[in-house]
Amino acid sequence: MCGISAALFGAATPAAKLILDQVPPLTLAGLFYLGAALVAGPVTLTQPLRRPPRSDVGKLAGAVLFGGMIAPVLLLVGLDHTPASTASLLLNLELVATALLAKAFFGEHIGRRAGLGLTALTMAGVLLTGAGGGVGTGAALVIGACICWGLDNNLTATAIGITPAQITLAKGLVAGSVNLAIGLIIERPTLSIPSVGWALLVGAVGYGASIMLWVAGARRLGAARSQGVFATAPFVGMALGWILTDSPVLASQLGALAVMALGVTLVVSSSHEHDHRHPAATHTHRHRHDDVHHDHVHDPAVSGWHSHEHQHRELVHTHPHVPDELHRHTHP
Repeated sequence: MCGISAALFGAATPAAKLILDQVPPLTLAGLFYLGAALVAGPVTLTQPLRRPPRSDVGKLAGAVLFGGMIAPVLLLVGLDHTPASTASLLLNLELVATALLAKAFFGEHIGRRAGLGLTALTMAGVLLTGAGGGVGTGAALVIGACICWGLDNNLTATAIGITPAQITLAKGLVAGSVNLAIGLIIERPTLSIPSVGWALLVGAVGYGASIMLWVAGARRLGAARSQGVFATAPFVGMALGWILTDSPVLASQLGALAVMALGVTLVVSSSHEHDHRHPAATHTHRHRHDDVHHDHVHDPAVSGWHSHEHQHRELVHTHPHVPDELHRHTHP
């Protein structure tokens, strides 16, 4: 899921650079997230509506503010002053921000293997930034967007009482409407039907579908590990640059690709094992019955992924695991 999400978002960055010629940044940010709402809305209608825990509502509000309203504006304003390839490569810093915040504030365990993988991915980003010919004047804004999205990633990964589609719809409607209104007032753009259509399409695919896939994956792997996979997104933008323009294929870029492949492998394959306790709980989330946590009985029997309200009895056991939605316990 996170790999597909990365490909969609990676393709959105060079596409945004092209649309910025017709639509200014604030307005474009609004259109992108309204496009995300268009794809998330139909999915949300198929899901049961339940009142989420108050803590998840607070996390959703933070995700909408930082990830839906502030981050895309910072990225698009920065992108307006930075080459698309350089901005795409700088987005690797979202991985660093996500991992540091996950470790510092969200109790996510990052062991030696995952740490080595994250280090390798960061090194690949450094190599790519050098290959991109340096940093433009909008770099600070792009880095600011990475920090906001890093916080957003951790908030959405831990708000398990709200579905990925509901999170995306909330971001799209609130952030999209606010940013579009501000953009229309401040920027006073002259919009054409084709440019608006392309903006909504890129938003639907590169933001809407990408966000839903990433949140679903993050709840299985943890925010830092999922972001490790998502760090492949800049390579999609670079590859499109190779295909669609006359940008040369540099040896440093191929070297960074090899380092990033190693990093993703280390991150995805990492886990740890120790005694841990699951308190008794009643909640709703997507699950299946071939693990050691869901042993409730259905009549008639149900197989594969499904979602409904269910109870967990208190359980203390040991098994290899990642910091998914069932294993967000803190570590010394």
